[in-house]
Amino acid sequence: MQQKKQGKWFRYARPYLPYFIIGPLCMIAEVIGEVLMPKCLSLVINRAEELEKAGDAASADQSGVLFSLGVAGVMVLIALAMMAGGIGGAYFGAKASVNFAADLRSDVYARVQQFSFANIDRFSTGSLVTRLTNDVTQMQNMVNMLLRMALRAPGMLIGALIMAILLRPSLAVVLAVTIPLMVLCIVLLILRTYPMFSNVQGKIDRLNSTVQENVTNVRVVKSFVREEYEKGKFYNANRDLKSTSMRAMRLMIFMSPIMTLFMNITTIAVLWFGGDMVYSGDMPIGDLSAFITYVTQILSSLMMVTMLLMMLARAMASAKRISEVLEEPITLTDDGASRKELTVQEGRIEFRDVSFRYYKNSENAVLDKINLTIQPRTVVGIIGSTGCGKSTLVSMIPRLYDVDEGQVLVDGVDVREYSLFHLREGVGMVLQKNVLFSGSISDNLRWGDEEATDEQLRAAAESAQANQFVEAFPGGYLYDLGQGGKNVSGGQKQRLCIARALLKKPKILILDDSTSAVDTATEARIREAFRNELADSTKIVIAQRITSVMEADQIVVLNEGRITGVGTHEELLKTNREYREIYESQMDRKADEGV
Repeated sequence: MQQKKQGKWFRYARPYLPYFIIGPLCMIAEVIGEVLMPKCLSLVINRAEELEKAGDAASADQSGVLFSLGVAGVMVLIALAMMAGGIGGAYFGAKASVNFAADLRSDVYARVQQFSFANIDRFSTGSLVTRLTNDVTQMQNMVNMLLRMALRAPGMLIGALIMAILLRPSLAVVLAVTIPLMVLCIVLLILRTYPMFSNVQGKIDRLNSTVQENVTNVRVVKSFVREEYEKGKFYNANRDLKSTSMRAMRLMIFMSPIMTLFMNITTIAVLWFGGDMVYSGDMPIGDLSAFITYVTQILSSLMMVTMLLMMLARAMASAKRISEVLEEPITLTDDGASRKELTVQEGRIEFRDVSFRYYKNSENAVLDKINLTIQPRTVVGIIGSTGCGKSTLVSMIPRLYDVDEGQVLVDGVDVREYSLFHLREGVGMVLQKNVLFSGSISDNLRWGDEEATDEQLRAAAESAQANQFVEAFPGGYLYDLGQGGKNVSGGQKQRLCIARALLKKPKILILDDSTSAVDTATEARIREAFRNELADSTKIVIAQRITSVMEADQIVVLNEGRITGVGTHEELLKTNREYREIYESQMDRKADEGV
């Protein structure tokens, strides 16, 4: 299992393996330079000390200058190699991490696109946005830092430690005390902060959800004068994120002075014992200078490892959240489709003993033992009280949800035997919540048919009673709708969604309360267009207004997840009490209003 998890991330690195290899190798060149530099400097200092003790000032000056120039030339070459290594490491590290993150983000997004409604119900929108953005960015930063520091920090630690021991083994004993203490502090810090980073990402989810909900529904917020309430919600989410982040940051901030304290104590100890050695003549002053530099490098590399591990801890929390999306079992797939090439031809629909629960352990079914046959090329109305399962029932046809029990058949074939693509290509839906996307009106309409001509767009809009207001917009069909279609009214949005569905020319058209925001006269013209434009299609109309379904060939009455009546308008008035009550209440209301 562990090997499988490692392979999951490695496949994002494999296409860019040269970057992952060259980058760290460049950093090794920089490390070698950093380790050699103090030794070169100590040679110059020791040479000067030796010549000074020799007593011949003239020859000492000349010899010292020549020696120093030679070592300086070597140091310049080392510095240039370090610069090339540093630039190369940064460049290839960035290339590798950015490409890694881009591919990972694409796969997470593609996975979300495969989600069924049941899968999406497990994640909030804000959480998915955070996972696609912030969590992937955390992993990108971790990969970049790992490539730059994974070899550099340990390499400098090992190299400097070896050089320090070679210079003066007895003095290196000081490090045998301080390094284990620093490592212990690092381990305790990582164990403490890892769960905190998981909490931080969860708080970011909540904040993103709050912002998205507020911005998306800003008109509702303003119409109900709820700005102060929404500001309070945002303040609480923001404060919660801040306090959680600060708890994690305090530990990281606290670590820096602790590491610095260890570094200073170690340096003082080296100066104390090393000074005695220099004073007694057991150690050249240049070696002491180099040893102090190596001690600084050793402790600095440990601090780099600490930061790397801290970033790794946060990235691991993000990786776990991303894995939850990538490993979420897709509830609706083509795995059981035995007739993947089959397409919807007639539009005959049959429900056989269909039952469904949103929560599978719930005793109460949303739909309970539904049996219904819808003949092709007919108009079927579905009516019932709010929450009785109307939208859920029609969602079974294109497999937005799968039945728990029973079967849904289209043209005599179980919908699970179709490929999702061919099944949904044959079904057009205008959902209860009308959704448009950023872009022009023509871009949105062409969701129904990518190849549609301008004339076909206009004809569909005319049938949906949308052409008149579209032509009045600046630019007409090129008018930009803004995010979510915020530049049009609810009724206009509904008509554009209907036009989009008409362009698809599906064999089955489902209208889920899709004309609730238009007046009755406009709705009548839209129904007429359906009869003319989609005569060969099966049309299912879900409505709250009884006038929307009165002319249907068949009307289905739903109540608490069960079918209580099926028939024409006249038949149901005579035989179905619930239908008659809906009719009388709505007609009486119209009479009272003088309609």
